Amino acid sequence: MCEQANIDPLFMPSLAEIVRIEELTATEKLFEIRFKNGRELGHFPGQFVEVSVFGIGEAPISVSSSPTRKGSFELVVRRVGNVTGALHKLNEGSIIGIRGPFGNGFPTEELKGKDILFVAGGIGLVPLRSLINYVLDKRDSYGRVIILFGARTPKEQLFLNELALWKKRKDVEYLETVDRGDEEWKGNVGVITTLFPKIDIDPRRTVAIIVGPPVMYRFAILEAKAKRIPDDQIIVSLERRMKCGVGKCGHCQIQNLYVCQDGPVFRYSEIKELKEAL
Repeated sequence: MCEQANIDPLFMPSLAEIVRIEELTATEKLFEIRFKNGRELGHFPGQFVEVSVFGIGEAPISVSSSPTRKGSFELVVRRVGNVTGALHKLNEGSIIGIRGPFGNGFPTEELKGKDILFVAGGIGLVPLRSLINYVLDKRDSYGRVIILFGARTPKEQLFLNELALWKKRKDVEYLETVDRGDEEWKGNVGVITTLFPKIDIDPRRTVAIIVGPPVMYRFAILEAKAKRIPDDQIIVSLERRMKCGVGKCGHCQIQNLYVCQDGPVFRYSEIKELKEAL
């Protein structure tokens, strides 16, 4: 539609088909999406798209798949409002609208040769998964890969099959925890910061990438700093109150920054003085 009218796809949704739906938890579903005209999304890890459910509205959703995986892309949607609730009611074969991709992604080129400490809290694993799989698909270009993942309960863990694969890989150091265990859980119990004492790193060559709920950032950043990782080597993703995706509505503005355009990926050194940011 937008291609025929020669309208910028950042402002006009392109038609896309839901080709696969996978239920991840009681509140999250994975949607595999393919554009009707066959084009690639062309995103970078860390970017997001605006998803339209026609007749309902649109919402910003992080892209969870790596751009190295061609032919389609994946979104994980938590059911929290009108648009996401409507998405959860759709079936495979349903048509939706996609604008984007938007935002500033993770610095994949700058990360080459570096050790990467991924810190994912809960649904923060959704955008981080895009970068993790990108790095694993280009494994020889990066140093150590350490993944710390925390969920509230075992039933709220995402991507169970992939977590199992990461655990088995000899070139990945994977640690996980839950805030509250159950009768079957045999692993670590505690918040994600309880995993930091279990790892040793070289702070000169390590970049910490932290994504999770707002309450997690302050404490995870303190742990990273305690490991002597410099502020400009701590990277976060802020996905707060975004709406239009193109810096027009002002919903995501933090002083002089627009999260949808200047972010959602920021170095901690860029935002540590902005009290509203974290």
